[in-house]
Amino acid sequence: MSVRPILYSFRRCPYAMRARLALLISGQAVEIREVRLRDKPASMLAASPKGTVPVLLLPDGSVIEESLDIMRWALEQHDPEGWLAGDDGALIARNDGPFKHHLDRYKYPERHGSDPLIHRAAAVALLGELDMRLADSAQLCGTGRTFADMATFPFVRQFAAVDPEWFAAQPLPRLRQWLVAHVASPLFEAAFLRLSPWQEGDAPIIFGSHIPLP
Repeated sequence: MSVRPILYSFRRCPYAMRARLALLISGQAVEIREVRLRDKPASMLAASPKGTVPVLLLPDGSVIEESLDIMRWALEQHDPEGWLAGDDGALIARNDGPFKHHLDRYKYPERHGSDPLIHRAAAVALLGELDMRLADSAQLCGTGRTFADMATFPFVRQFAAVDPEWFAAQPLPRLRQWLVAHVASPLFEAAFLRLSPWQEGDAPIIFGSHIPLP
């Protein structure tokens, strides 16, 4: 068993992204294993048969299989920016439920047999609620970034990337500013580390012991 937690991850997955963001800000050093989704390692499937990332295997053998739980675990160890104060369950549930539903059917219409424009319109209506919320503060739960921002921002980023020119023309000025700032942050740059897919026998890659902060 590794002396450090082992994180099975996939760079472009928004669920894995938010777990990495929390691990980084909390300073929790983990052994990261980048997963090729079409060829998942047997060790990951043995730890978590559901077969989705992220998965965090702790040194005592316990497994955390959900991204929000990994975020909370990391921040319970160390929460230097007070992210847990912004753990807004209702906001995150709208992101992970209705917004993710429409995002998937907009981004992958062939997979879902969906009309992407219908789902794009529904998703952008939900983003309008976030834009209105940002009228009162720089971040979703106050002046500083918190759990709610980091739990939702990877999904907003994915939505914006489907058609950047169209997204740039939408009446979401505060949300776009919020998104641009998070994408440009040293935290996101560190979290979006490009790695080769892990294979059994590879030397450990340690991730999350420190990041450059503004």
